[in-house]
Amino acid sequence: MLLFDLYRLLEFVLTLLFWAIFIRAILSWVQPNPYNPVVRFLDRVTDPILRPLQQHLPLLGGIDLSPLVAMLLIEAAKMLLPRLLFGSF
Repeated sequence: MLLFDLYRLLEFVLTLLFWAIFIRAILSWVQPNPYNPVVRFLDRVTDPILRPLQQHLPLLGGIDLSPLVAMLLIEAAKMLLPRLLFGSF
């Protein structure tokens, strides 16, 4: 039971992180106020994931692909999580 609760918690955290990155990517299109508390919170939460990816991924026509790659990696981690914790899907 404890292992299942751990799985659900990790899945929930990964889902929240996915949506935080998605919202940050959408907000980057409209140039929000960088002093807005929501924008600052999203930056603090997503920067540890996006910054290393930005250093290794080139810009594609001026487009930052790090949010897309991060979201794909999060979804892959969510798919692998049951196998790592329970040994099967």
